[in-house]
Amino acid sequence: MIRGLHHVQLAAPRGSEPLLREFYVGVLGLRELPKPPELAARGGVWFRGDGVEIHLGIEDDFRPARKAHPAFLVDDLDAYAARIPGAVPDALLPGYRRIHVSDVVGNRIELLQVV
Repeated sequence: MIRGLHHVQLAAPRGSEPLLREFYVGVLGLRELPKPPELAARGGVWFRGDGVEIHLGIEDDFRPARKAHPAFLVDDLDAYAARIPGAVPDALLPGYRRIHVSDVVGNRIELLQVV
């Protein structure tokens, strides 16, 4: 039986780790996780928040995920919308307010707040 979701993996281009840290820590408020040494040698960066973990792995012929995306539940959607340029709101999911944003390498991210 599946008991839960451990993490979501997105791809990123080589050398983008500093930018990813700025976005996932500085903007989204996640904290960086140390990677095991064998995996750290591959590049990329991992992040964790309350009940969520996201891994960004390096992909040599990187293309951002523009449709597939993680969706994070948040307490204050307006605060995120105010600090993320290009946030696109919609009200298409009953019971939620949400915005779609792109991370610093173009991956789609959805942020939702229960109404």
